[in-house]
Amino acid sequence: MAMIAILTGAGVSTDSGIPDYRGPQGVWRTDPEAERLVTYGPYMADPEIRRRSWRMRLEGPVLEAEPNAAHHAIAAFERSGHALRVLTQNVDGLHQAAGVPERKVLELHGTARSVVCTACHARSSAAEALDRVRAGEDDPACRGCGGILKPATVMFGQRLDPVVLANATAIAKAAEVFLAVGSSLQVHPAAALAGIASEHGARLIIVNAEPTPYDPLAAELIREPIGTALPELLERLR
Repeated sequence: MAMIAILTGAGVSTDSGIPDYRGPQGVWRTDPEAERLVTYGPYMADPEIRRRSWRMRLEGPVLEAEPNAAHHAIAAFERSGHALRVLTQNVDGLHQAAGVPERKVLELHGTARSVVCTACHARSSAAEALDRVRAGEDDPACRGCGGILKPATVMFGQRLDPVVLANATAIAKAAEVFLAVGSSLQVHPAAALAGIASEHGARLIIVNAEPTPYDPLAAELIREPIGTALPELLERLR
């Protein structure tokens, strides 16, 4: 059975109410200052950046979002018995919420559903940390050691977990079909997985509204809305 890998980017979650970052209405285009709130250096150095970052998360849609048609289509494809791996640049946990087993999802940029202490590395629930913000702690510290808490995501200025990246690279090399869905394919090293898959013989299919740097390598380009295009594509691949 052919092994299929799906790399998902922000465009997969926009129908769940989570804005993308680099599209025409993306967060970094409409509010460039917001990028500082998720950049490691300023976050660690400036308590005011952290306070604003926590408020942004408190008001953000991620933890309340529900899976959409694209997430459900991927989960249904996995349940049909196909050899599938999901490599996601998203931090929202919606693939797992839709029913894709945890072991089949690699979160390249971490998860917004947990927080981590930058000093002792203890992990805890993001929901619990945000409850503390609601209760009046504008920059909640680690309960264990008092260190600075940050979301368990890869911020700008941080490297991807080398083990996660190595596993993702191995999956890209082994895939016979590689779908890149809703990703600008501009954020490296995750974006390079599309090229790695193509170099190792995978049939590359890109589903994205905007052109990407990897379009010349693709066997198929789909510009239709992801919520309808991806379920149709996966049905065709069954």
